[in-house]
Amino acid sequence: MTPDELKSRIADDGVEFIYAMFVEMHGKPCAKLVPVTAIDDLLEVGAGFAGFAAGPLSQNPADPDILAIPDPDSYVQFPWQPNVAAMQCDATVEGELWPYAPRVILQQVLARAAEQNLVLKAGAEVEYSLLRRHEDGSLSVADERDVSTAPCYDARGLTAVLDHLSTVSRHMDAMGWGNYANDHEDANGQFEQNFKYADALTTADRLIVLRLMLHTLARRDGRYVTFMPKPFADKTGNGLHTHLSLWTADSDEPLFHDDDDPRGLGLSEMAYQFTGGILDHAQGLTGVVCPTVNSFKRIGVGPPDSGATWAPSYVAYGGNNRTQMIRIPEGGRLEVRVPDGSANPYLALAALLASGLDGIERAVDPGEPNTDNLFTLSLDEIAARGIAALPPTLLHAMDALVADDALRSAMGSGRDGDYVDYFAEVKRAEFRAVNDQVSPAEIDRYLTLM
Repeated sequence: MTPDELKSRIADDGVEFIYAMFVEMHGKPCAKLVPVTAIDDLLEVGAGFAGFAAGPLSQNPADPDILAIPDPDSYVQFPWQPNVAAMQCDATVEGELWPYAPRVILQQVLARAAEQNLVLKAGAEVEYSLLRRHEDGSLSVADERDVSTAPCYDARGLTAVLDHLSTVSRHMDAMGWGNYANDHEDANGQFEQNFKYADALTTADRLIVLRLMLHTLARRDGRYVTFMPKPFADKTGNGLHTHLSLWTADSDEPLFHDDDDPRGLGLSEMAYQFTGGILDHAQGLTGVVCPTVNSFKRIGVGPPDSGATWAPSYVAYGGNNRTQMIRIPEGGRLEVRVPDGSANPYLALAALLASGLDGIERAVDPGEPNTDNLFTLSLDEIAARGIAALPPTLLHAMDALVADDALRSAMGSGRDGDYVDYFAEVKRAEFRAVNDQVSPAEIDRYLTLM
């Protein structure tokens, strides 16, 4: 979209203000509210931010401002606040793209794919919990009657929040995303709302706007939305199952489908190599797509009390089998089931694409697909098959990430060194900060144990 086309669109939409947005490492949306009377300055100069105050961007108080340059193609009017629109921005410092900005990192990996005439398309299954917070700080699901031990797909639970879900659906469609399904998920108070896949950058931009929209609508109703991977110990966690496929850049032809696949999954040789790359890098990759201490309470062995589990524990792939890391729901695409709701979509897609491209470059064979229920196999049987477990903690995942040369190269470097080292430094500090707290569960277990 050219600047003149953007200005015409803004005028036609009756927009008065623009959110100039970007995210930091954790995926927190940062923005300045810019009146449309200042659109020329915004497009030419950008919106200024003190980067050290925004979040982890490898900046300090002595650094010059980040100037966030908007991407006109990301323009979207907010249906819930029609006089406001948003554009996602690329962070720059002194005229250069800032290499510690997640959107910049994704675009660097996408550019590497483009050099090979490849485009990554991605879709995401957005799971979240709709909650209420009480005066004592405790949390409960928003609908007090949502207490079933098997709430998944329950029409009654769906109906109880129909106004909320249908409002989100209409807003998605108004933004041109193509909402196609909404359901009550496996945990009490948990929902999933889906929109059509797109190129990876567009999907990541939409996830940022969707999260902002859901928080805004919930707050207006006196409720909370959380994408926290495991808000309740006994309930299913919030995932961000990610669907991936590669297409040709010049002719938009799908490259992952093959009706003659001898393994019967409808995948091409390239798709298998891409799969093999993700499996090969699973240990370090997990630290990017499951980036919080809480994440590793979701990807554990065994089902929660709600009766089902939707999170993988092992590095494996196969057909329509939800017990493994990569599911092939149909020919032509992969579903990576490890990412969770705390993932930064830009970093997650960058790491997934980099892993897959490395698999293609090395012609990695992922082996034969698994057809068993991995949750019913013994640990000895899992080990005998050579199937590795996912990292048990964020600390383990960070150790694997910094040792992964392909991800190190793909995520780039800047003034302060490689991004993976900076990422691991922040996440190791996060692990220590959380782990140093003494929890009620520890008091209950250890107070009189000895």
